[in-house]
Amino acid sequence: MARYLAQIIVMGTQVVGRAFARALRQEYAASQAAAEARGRAGQQSAAASSITGMTLQEAQQILNVSTLSPEEIQKSYEHLFKVNDKLIGGSFYLQSKVVRAKERLEEELSIQSQDGKKSPPEQKQSPET
Repeated sequence: MARYLAQIIVMGTQVVGRAFARALRQEYAASQAAAEARGRAGQQSAAASSITGMTLQEAQQILNVSTLSPEEIQKSYEHLFKVNDKLIGGSFYLQSKVVRAKERLEEELSIQSQDGKKSPPEQKQSPET
């Protein structure tokens, strides 16, 4: 009885191990395909994130924008900059974060406009929230 139970446990472990390895290979392949699809724009965006020290998602959260439209970014920037003015009791730290977020989003817009001239629009990076 113990022998059969041990065989069942060993076989079950092998089945689960194979399924896990197969899922891991599929996830790795999907990751590689997504990285290739992002291409040059993804590399430039990652470089901009490392230079500015702020990710695209973080900048969008700070300025509370969902799309990368220059009008929406400018409107949100002006409002948050005025609200956080030190002369009216605001925070200089928050004001500087607003400025950095605007710079990061403008950098992303310039990357997308450069990439839009050279590549089809489906390679543009959409915000993930």
